[in-house]
Amino acid sequence: MFAVVEIAGFQYRVQPSDKLTVPKMDAEVGSDISFTNILAAGEGANVRIGAPTLSGSVTATILAHGKAEKVVVFHKKRRKGYRKKNGHRQHFTQIQIGNIAVA
Repeated sequence: MFAVVEIAGFQYRVQPSDKLTVPKMDAEVGSDISFTNILAAGEGANVRIGAPTLSGSVTATILAHGKAEKVVVFHKKRRKGYRKKNGHRQHFTQIQIGNIAVA
């Protein structure tokens, strides 16, 4: 069984025991969370699409928090001697999908 779930403004196709990297969530490592914005769910040829969402929930366990690889932002204007270099590391949360319950 799979489900398409909206998490922090992004859509993910999930199945039980999948591991995902999502934007940072405010919850403790090891705690369980549930998502109720299920956009579609199904199995094989039996797929249900919500209008706009289906009733049910997807539960997940938080595995870890961290920071992604550095993205270098470099600005330059040619022939002017202007150069600026910045970096950014995005925070993320790693989750594992547990149960998908769609009514």
